[in-house]
Amino acid sequence: MKICCVGSGYVGLVAGTCLADMGNDVICVDVDENKINNLKKGIVPIYEPGLTDMLDRNSREKRITFTTNIKEGIQKSEVVFIAVGTPPDGDDCANISAVISVAENIGRYINGYKVIVNKSTSPVGTLDKIEKVIKSFRKNPSVKYDLVSNPEFLREGEAIKDFTNPDRIVIGVQSKKAKNIMASIYDGISRTDKPIMFTDIRSAELIKYASNAMLATRISFMNEMAQLCEKVGGDIKAIARGIGLDSRIGPRFLQAGVGYGGSCFPKDVKALIQTMKSNGIEAGILAAVDKVNEKQKRSLIHKIKKLVPTLNGKSIAIWGLAFKPKTDDMRDAPSLVIINQLQEAGAKVKTFDPEAQKTAKKILKGVTYCKDPYTTVAGCDALVIVTEWNEFRDIDLKKIKQLLKHPNIVDGRNIYEPQEMKKLGFNYLCVGRK
Repeated sequence: MKICCVGSGYVGLVAGTCLADMGNDVICVDVDENKINNLKKGIVPIYEPGLTDMLDRNSREKRITFTTNIKEGIQKSEVVFIAVGTPPDGDDCANISAVISVAENIGRYINGYKVIVNKSTSPVGTLDKIEKVIKSFRKNPSVKYDLVSNPEFLREGEAIKDFTNPDRIVIGVQSKKAKNIMASIYDGISRTDKPIMFTDIRSAELIKYASNAMLATRISFMNEMAQLCEKVGGDIKAIARGIGLDSRIGPRFLQAGVGYGGSCFPKDVKALIQTMKSNGIEAGILAAVDKVNEKQKRSLIHKIKKLVPTLNGKSIAIWGLAFKPKTDDMRDAPSLVIINQLQEAGAKVKTFDPEAQKTAKKILKGVTYCKDPYTTVAGCDALVIVTEWNEFRDIDLKKIKQLLKHPNIVDGRNIYEPQEMKKLGFNYLCVGRK
């Protein structure tokens, strides 16, 4: 099938590459000429495991091409995926101006029947707006099209796996013809236990927001429970295991830490709150989820000050800058809050992240970037772990102790066992554990 993906950012590039790998002919379109030129050379603008190799293979086999010519992309394709960014605006609503811009171009250039698929995370009712725009820009009213909502559920660091082996594929449709076309696109990866779920468009638009809001709620709930554990002497890991064994709850997203970040949870929770407010509904639970998360990001500084009471002039090592492992994404990352707090207190900050340092250099100033975890901690008064990269888990802790000026570790991700750290002679504080 001939497919156009408008938007070659995280979602569009992963989706386009995976669709090409499934045998489709894919044209990826983006307004960023530099990005398109780099993609033509095989230079991928994001870090995502396995994506570069898959892209190289499909580029060689001519199944995926890149262009800034949106007219060409639309007119040569049977299915057009909209996969552009919807960042928050000043009121925390999702800014769908890029989606509307794509809809305008579809209206201008549509030259025959198309299935138009919105994959951008957009508020409920966005497809209605897309339809109005296409109709107003369409030159030939007799040209037919169908609109589809097909939200993405891609975890950064696991995106290719999530696309090719999904928990579910959600598709909101209005017509049988569009349903059959979408089913044929995903036929190769749908399975009995990984179903395609067809629904109405508005339900599909809401499912993405509801999913992310539920996961964010679990995280904030566990972070709030961790605060209680620290007061009364409980162990949040034991609690997570205890409640996770309940089949009604399950074990995932029950890990306490320094709060969630990234391109989805913060933005989507806030956007859903605004959608509820605009419909006259009080978003009590979600407002609390967001508040707890922001508070959790600021909570680590108090632990750091327990070990280093006077931070002015002290050197603090930070392991991990990205909001999670296996990505270079720093959008709403807890590290940004923590580093800002340390700098305001007069501390000198040294950092290391396996992938996010290039991104961080565009955002953070006055920070020393190091080549590995060991040089980062050398001569520092404390180490703070913010992102749980695997290479931090099995590191030589005895060497770390020798390199630190003082054996202080604040573990914001609970990657070590408190008793083992005590035996090694560390002053060790983590989240929600004794």
